[in-house]
Amino acid sequence: MLGWALTFLVIALIAGVLGFGGLAAGAAGIAKILFFVFLVLFVLSLIFGRRGPVV
Repeated sequence: MLGWALTFLVIALIAGVLGFGGLAAGAAGIAKILFFVFLVLFVLSLIFGRRGPVV
């Protein structure tokens, strides 16, 4: 998921440099949403992740 967020971020940066403002804003919005979803899933996996057997 983080890979997709970075891909959309790169698309947004390239589109912004080339002057495609609407496309850049859309790609940046998607990248932002994917990044926050990734963060939430990462934190949840840290909290509720599988724990090894207690020795």
